[in-house]
Amino acid sequence: MLTALSIRDIVLIEKLDLQLSEGLTALTGETGAGKSILLDSLGLALGARGDATLVRQGQDRGSVVASFSLHSAHSAHQFLLSQDIAVEGDVIVKRIQAKDGSSRASINDQPVSLAVLRQFANQVVELHGQHADRAFVSVNSHRGLLDVFGLAQDKLQRVRETWQSWEDVRKELEHHENAMARAEVERDYLEHAVKELQTLSPEPDEEQSLASRRQLMMQSEQFVSSLVEAENVLAGEASFESRLNAALRRLERRKDGAAGQLDDACLALEKVLLAFGEASATLDIARRSFIFDQHDLEKAEERLFSLRAAARKFRCTVAELPEIQRRMTEDLLRLENGAEVLAKLQQEEKRARAAFEEAADILSGHRKKVAIALDKSVNAELPSLKLGHATFATDVSTDASKPTIDGIDRVEFKVSTNPGVLPQPLMKIASGGELARFMLALKVVLASKGSAPVLIFDEIDTGVGGAVAEAIGARLRVLSERLQIIAVTHSPQVAAKAQHHLLISKAENKKDKRMATSVRALQDVEIREELARMLSGREVTDAARAQADALRSGRG
Repeated sequence: MLTALSIRDIVLIEKLDLQLSEGLTALTGETGAGKSILLDSLGLALGARGDATLVRQGQDRGSVVASFSLHSAHSAHQFLLSQDIAVEGDVIVKRIQAKDGSSRASINDQPVSLAVLRQFANQVVELHGQHADRAFVSVNSHRGLLDVFGLAQDKLQRVRETWQSWEDVRKELEHHENAMARAEVERDYLEHAVKELQTLSPEPDEEQSLASRRQLMMQSEQFVSSLVEAENVLAGEASFESRLNAALRRLERRKDGAAGQLDDACLALEKVLLAFGEASATLDIARRSFIFDQHDLEKAEERLFSLRAAARKFRCTVAELPEIQRRMTEDLLRLENGAEVLAKLQQEEKRARAAFEEAADILSGHRKKVAIALDKSVNAELPSLKLGHATFATDVSTDASKPTIDGIDRVEFKVSTNPGVLPQPLMKIASGGELARFMLALKVVLASKGSAPVLIFDEIDTGVGGAVAEAIGARLRVLSERLQIIAVTHSPQVAAKAQHHLLISKAENKKDKRMATSVRALQDVEIREELARMLSGREVTDAARAQADALRSGRG
C-alpha cells in the first residue's frame, strides 16, 4: 500500500506530508482546489514525464517522495532485487524536478532511470480516470485482461516460446532461400572465383609476413656486411682467442703450486673463452641466415603481386581474402547442397509451426472457457451498479491465418445496455457514466487475479449521481477490502462510503501572499460538514447535514 506522500514546491503545493491508510480513502475539495496537482505530483513520483512548469514559482526545484509497504511475496520485490536495489522495510521512491527541466529519480536512495521507475510503479499503482478508462476498455488491452482473469500465464508463455522458435526457423529458412537465389544467379562467377581463390590459397596476415621478408632480403647485403665486420674484429690480426688460450695454459701449469690462489683467475679466463666462442658462433649463424637466393626474392615479390591483384579484383584488402574465400565457398556449397538443407529447414519450420499451432489452440480453447466465466462474474456485478438491464459479453474470435506472439485470438469486450439489443463494442455503446460502471465491474472481478495493490480512481463518478453514485461508492468499498483505494470524487455518495476522508483546499499564504494548496485528514464532525457542503453547496444547511448522516449510515 501507499503509506505516505511528501511533496515540496510543486505548483501550488509548498509543503505537504500525507499519511495514508488501508481501505477506501476519499479525496474531495472544491473545483480548482488542486486535486489535479496532487495527482500530477504522485504521477511524477511514479515516472510521469517531468516538466519545469511543475516547480513552484520562485524555487529552483520541487520534489515528491512516496513510501510503499509491500508484501514480501509481491513481484515488485523481485523486480527491485533484479535491479540490485536492496529492499528492507518500506520502498521509498523519490523524484526531484528542477526548474531547468531536468529531473532525477531514486528508489531506496539508489539512482534509477525513468524506465526502471515506471516498471516498478506499474506493478504497485493503477490510475483509473476519464482518460485511463479509455485505455482500460481499449480493445488492444482486452486479451491481456482476459488472460489475467483466466490465470493463463503458463499457456501464454508456451505460445510465446513456440512462436519465437517458429519465427527463428522462418527467418533461417528465408535467409537460406534468399542465399540460394543469389547463388543460383551467380553460379558461374562463384565457381570461377572459388577455383581462383583455392589456387591462390591466401593465408591470414600473409601480406604483412611477405612484405617483411621481402624487405629483409632486399637489405640482406647490408646486414651481412655488418656481421662480417664484427667477425673480423673478433679474429683480429693476431687471434685474441689464441692469446687467451696461451695465458690460460701458462696459469694452469702453475696452478697446482699456488695453493688455490690462481683458481679464480683460471675460471675467469675460461668464461671469457667460452663467451668468445659463443659470440663467434652466433655471428656466423646470423651471417648465414642473411644469405638468400635471388629466386626467393622473386618468388616473394610475385606472391605479393598476386595477392594484391586478387584483392583489387574482389574489392577488398589482402587480409580479407581468406574470409572472401570462405564466404564464397559456403555460398557455392549451399547451392550444391541447397536442396537438402532447404528440405531440412522446411521440415523444421513445419514442426515449429505445428508446435505453435498446438499451443495456440490450447490457449484459444482456454480463453473461450474463461470468457464465459468472466461474463458471468461481470454480469453479476452489474445490478449492484444500477446496470441490471445491461449485458456484458466477451467476444473471442479465432483466426489461425493471422497468428501473433500472443496466439490466434482477438478479444473484445462488448455490452448491451438495453434488453434485446445485440452487444456492441464497449466504447461505442456506453455513455460516460455507464463506461465508468462497466470499468468498475471489470476491476472488481479482476482485482483478485493480479491487480496492483494500490488503485487510484480520478472522478470515476463523473456524469452520474444519486443511486448510481452510491452504487459506485459501495463497489469501491467492496474493492477496498482487498486493495488500497484512493478515490478523487465530487460525489458525496461515493465519499460517504470511505473509511478515510482527505480534504484538499486552496488559500493565500500569509508569508508571501501567494495561493497555496493543502490537504488534511478530516475527523468525524468535519466529514459530516464536508459531505453536507458537497450536497448543498457553499451554504451548509441542517437538511444537508441530515442527508450527510443518512449517507454515512447507509440510509441515503
